[in-house]
Amino acid sequence: MRTLYLDCGMGAAGDMLTAALLELLPDRDGFLEEMNNLGIPGVAVSCAPSVKCGITGTHVTVTVDGAEEGEEHHVHHHHSHIADIEALIRERLNLPEQVKADVLSVFNLLAEAESRVHGVPVTDIHLHEVGTMDALADITAVCMLMRRIAPDEVVASPVHTGYGHVRCAHGILPVPAPATAHLLQGIPACGGDIEGELCTPTGAALLKYFVTRFGPMPVMRTEAIGYGMGRKDFPAANCVRAMLGERDGNTDTVTELSCNVDDMTAEAVAYAVEKLFAGGALDVYTVPVGMKKGRPGTLIRVLCRPEDTDAVAHLIFRHTTTIGIRKAELDRFVLERRIEAVDTPYGTVRRKISAGCGVERVKYEYDDLAKLAEARGITLAEAQALAEDFT
Repeated sequence: MRTLYLDCGMGAAGDMLTAALLELLPDRDGFLEEMNNLGIPGVAVSCAPSVKCGITGTHVTVTVDGAEEGEEHHVHHHHSHIADIEALIRERLNLPEQVKADVLSVFNLLAEAESRVHGVPVTDIHLHEVGTMDALADITAVCMLMRRIAPDEVVASPVHTGYGHVRCAHGILPVPAPATAHLLQGIPACGGDIEGELCTPTGAALLKYFVTRFGPMPVMRTEAIGYGMGRKDFPAANCVRAMLGERDGNTDTVTELSCNVDDMTAEAVAYAVEKLFAGGALDVYTVPVGMKKGRPGTLIRVLCRPEDTDAVAHLIFRHTTTIGIRKAELDRFVLERRIEAVDTPYGTVRRKISAGCGVERVKYEYDDLAKLAEARGITLAEAQALAEDFT
C-alpha cells in the first residue's frame, strides 16, 4: 500500500506542505512551470533551498503582483467572497476537474470555519487571509501534488499548533487562531512549548481534507523524504516532513480502552458488552483477573476507532462501575474483507472472505448456516457442505 506520512511536529502551513510534497517529485521545475501557467491572477510560485537547524529542505515562495503575503505593500485582490473564489476556480483555472473539486472542497472548509468563528453565513464571509491569491496558490499546489503522488492513504502525526498570539486583519488573536482551532476539532493537536503560530488555517484545512488518519508513523519502507521549510526560525527545525513509501498488507490504528471491575454481576458485564458493541466498539472481550484483597474481578478490554474514543469511553463509564479507564494507541495488521452471498435452493448463506499477506480464509456466517441446518434437519457441518456445493 502506497503510504504518505506527514510529520507535523512543527505544525503545517500551505507553503510548507507544498514544499515537502514538491521534494518527493523528480521534476520540480516542470511542476512549478505548470503552476505558474494555471492562470491564478498575479501569482508567481518559486522555490529555493532552505536550511533550518542544519537540515536542508525547500522553501516555496508565492508572490502576488510581486509581493509576498505579510508585506506592507501587499494588496488583496477583490475576490473576497467564497462565490468569487469558486467562480475563479471553475471558470479560469486550467486544472483537471478532480483537482478543481479538491480545491473547492478545501476552500469550503475554510469558509465554513470562518463562518462559524464570525457568526455570519458563508456567503457573507470576507475571506481576508484565507481568500487571497497566495492561499489559492498553496491549496491548488497541494491538491495537484496529492493527485500526482497518488497515495493510497495519508497518515499524519498529531499537529503542533504553537501558543501565544497572532496579528491578523481582525486584530490580535490567540494561537491557534479561531479558524484553525475550529478546523482542528477531532484532530490530535497540542500547543507545545514554542511561541508562535505553527499551524495556519490553510494548513489545517488541507490536513483535514487529505489525511486518512492521525497517529504515529506506520511500519513502511520509505522511498522518498521531503522537507518543506517555513519562513521563520525557531529553536526546532521549522518544517513539515513528508515520507512516501510502501507497507505490506493493510494496517490501521485503533484505540484500546480497558478497565478492571470487581463489583459487577456477570449479567451486568454481559449487558455492558452488548452496549459497547452497539455504540461503535470494534471488539470487546473480558478476562477473569485477581484484584486487591484477593477479590475475583473482570478485565474489560475494548477496541475502537480513534475518532470514537470519547464516545466509547462515555459508554464504559455509563454501563460499568469503573472509576478509571486506561487508554493505549495500537497499530494492527488486518486482512482485506468482503462479504459474498451464496444462493442455494434452501436460502441465502453469506460468507466472509479475508485475504492479504499471502493468505485467504473463508468463513460462512453462523446465523445463516444455523437457519439452513434447522430448516433441513441437518448438522452445521452438513449445512456448510451444502452451501459449498453452490459456491
